[in-house]
Amino acid sequence: MLELKNISLDFKEFSLKDISFTVEQGEYFVLLGKSGAGKSLILEIIAGMLKPGSGKVILSDKDITEERIQKRQVAIVFQDYAVFPHLSVKENICYPLKGNKMNKAERVKRVMELGERLGIHHLLDRKTTTLSGGELQRVALARALAMDPKCILLDEPLSALDVQLQHDLRTMLRKLNKEGLTIIHVTHDYEEAVSLADRVGIIDSGTIEQIGTLKEVFHSPKSLYIANLTGIKNFYNAEITGVGRALLEQKKKISLTYHGDEKSGSVLFRAEDVVISCEPIISSFANSFKGTILHISPTVNGIEILVDTGIRLTSLITEQSVKKLELKEGKVVYVNFKASAVRFIASRK
Repeated sequence: MLELKNISLDFKEFSLKDISFTVEQGEYFVLLGKSGAGKSLILEIIAGMLKPGSGKVILSDKDITEERIQKRQVAIVFQDYAVFPHLSVKENICYPLKGNKMNKAERVKRVMELGERLGIHHLLDRKTTTLSGGELQRVALARALAMDPKCILLDEPLSALDVQLQHDLRTMLRKLNKEGLTIIHVTHDYEEAVSLADRVGIIDSGTIEQIGTLKEVFHSPKSLYIANLTGIKNFYNAEITGVGRALLEQKKKISLTYHGDEKSGSVLFRAEDVVISCEPIISSFANSFKGTILHISPTVNGIEILVDTGIRLTSLITEQSVKKLELKEGKVVYVNFKASAVRFIASRK
C-alpha cells in the first residue's frame, strides 16, 4: 500500500541512508528509535514536506515522490499538535476542507462526523487555547482525518501526555486502526510499540536496522543497538486468567501484579530480574519454574542463560554466578522471578 524505495537524504549534518520498507493497507506500523535517529525526517518525506535526495515514495502503486502535499492523500499529526490557536475546534477541523469542492453543508456534516468519531463533539465551539493536551491531540487527529487520507503519520503522539491521557489516546488509535486506517507511528518508547504495532521497524543513525513482528525483533535482535534499545528478551502473548494471574503462550501460568480490566495482551520482564538456582528457592519469588539450560551466551552486560521451562525464559547473570552454580548447557535448574517484575501491556486489538 505504502512503499519507500531506497530513500536517501542529506539534511544538515545528518543523513538518511537507503531507507526501504512497505506498510500494508490497514496495518499499524511503528518506527522505533532514539531521539535523532531520523524517524521524523522519514515522516516528513512521506508527507511531502521534504524531498529525498534519491529514492521513491509509492502509495497505492502510484509514485508520489514529487506530488504536492495537498494531493498525496497522506496526513501528518505533529508532536506539538500544530493546531491554530486563533481558530475554534470546528474551524481547525474544517480548515483542510476549504480548498476542495465540498459545499458548506457538506463541510459542516464532515466536521460533526469527525467530532463524534473522536469524542470531541462537545468541544467544537471551544477555542483550542482552552483545551487539554489530550483534547488537542484529538483535534489534530480529526483535522488530519478530514480529507479521508489513505495513510496517517503520527510523530511521537503520546510523548507530551500524562499516563491516563496516553491510555485514552492508545484506545482511540486502536479503534481508528481497527476501522481500517493505515497508521505509521514514530516513537522512542518500546511500550508504545508493544501496545499498538502490527510490525515494528528499528532505526538508528539514519539506517533501518531491522523490521519484523514484535516477537521477531524482541526475541531475535539483529544488532547490539536493537538489543539495548528494547532490552527485553522475555516477551510473551498473555491472557489474564484471574486476579494476579496470567497464562503465557497458552502454556505457562504465572503470577503478576496487574489489576486492570483488559484480559488479552503481552507480558514482559527483564532478564536481569530472573534468578537462576540449582534448587527451589523459598522466598518472595512468586514464580519458580524447573527447566533445562539450552544456551549460555556471553554479552557485554553479563552472561545470558536461556532455559526451556515449557516456554523459553532468559536470565542475565554474572560470570561469577555461572561458575559458582556450575552452569552448563543441559543442566536442570530453577528460574525464579517476582510478580512485581512482570509488566502486562494490553493488546492493540
